[in-house]
Amino acid sequence: MYFCNQTVDMYKAVIRSLLFKFDPETVHYFTFDFIKLISKIPLVPSLLRGIFKVKHSDLQRELFGLKFENPVGLAAGFDKNAVLYNELANFGFGFIEIGTVTPKAQDGNPKKRLFRLKEDNGLINRMGFNNAGLEAVIKQLKRNKKQLIIGGNIGKNTATSPDQYTEDYATCFKALHPYVDYFVLNVSCPNVGSHAKLNDKEYLEELIAEMKRINRTFELQKPILLKIAPDLNTNQLDEIIELIVQTNIAGVIASNTSILRSELKTSKEALAAIGNGGLSGKPLKSKSTEVIRYLSKQSNKAFPIIGVGGIHSAEDALEKIDAGADLLQIYTGFVYEGPALIKRINRALLKRTKSV
Repeated sequence: MYFCNQTVDMYKAVIRSLLFKFDPETVHYFTFDFIKLISKIPLVPSLLRGIFKVKHSDLQRELFGLKFENPVGLAAGFDKNAVLYNELANFGFGFIEIGTVTPKAQDGNPKKRLFRLKEDNGLINRMGFNNAGLEAVIKQLKRNKKQLIIGGNIGKNTATSPDQYTEDYATCFKALHPYVDYFVLNVSCPNVGSHAKLNDKEYLEELIAEMKRINRTFELQKPILLKIAPDLNTNQLDEIIELIVQTNIAGVIASNTSILRSELKTSKEALAAIGNGGLSGKPLKSKSTEVIRYLSKQSNKAFPIIGVGGIHSAEDALEKIDAGADLLQIYTGFVYEGPALIKRINRALLKRTKSV
């Protein structure tokens, strides 16, 4: 535990302090290059696994036909193009979700589009599904070393007309099917245009039905999950419960980023200068936890829930589990707390298991 704490302190005091002096998106890609580079050095991957990985049978989870080595995953949006998942596996994740992937490559929204809210331990992004496209992602997934479970988060191209939304999802689903272990239908990103249709229950029924039809054409069917927004009211959450139960999909990811800006320490002037985008990190912790709790309680735990939003500590993770989450994902917490966060969460889960 001492070494883990020392790692956290070094990350926050030295590495994060240095990285946070530069543009967030620039740092993101620099970090990718750095991790790629050090992972090529002999013994470094095994050293990283020795430092960060917690391996124990009590951490394993079996959900929707998949066996997870531990319940802590990396949320979509970090490794959009599946270029770093093999290296990130060395930091102790139980699963990694790539994407959001769209059929065609797209640049996303104009820069600057990623902002730190340091006072709030949060981020605001309006990336806009920037990704290298389906073909490039598949090329990367063919290099999979099978170290952990890979999820495929899929969406539509920004330029796609509403009558072709389903076709975009179908194109991604069919092409990625041999290369990912589960699918996530991203219908809740606030940073892509013309997505109002994706909030319509009838359309979601149609979309899910088509993905299930395609799924049945494969010998091995893959689990399908729905990623929802944290800003839904109880009536909308009731519709989500009804949708998941009726369509019998594998589960839900709660939740995506938020468009709301309430109770932030960051000044209104600074927020106005940043503009629109999805909020993630600590400010989302309570909101996402309440969504998880509502879905779990109102559905009588009818389906698995992957809990994400504001997990910056082991205590935050346990709170999500207690609310009804079966698995967890981190993103902004990974940026602010560093890779030792994964180990701290897994150790806390293991400690709880042993104390029961």
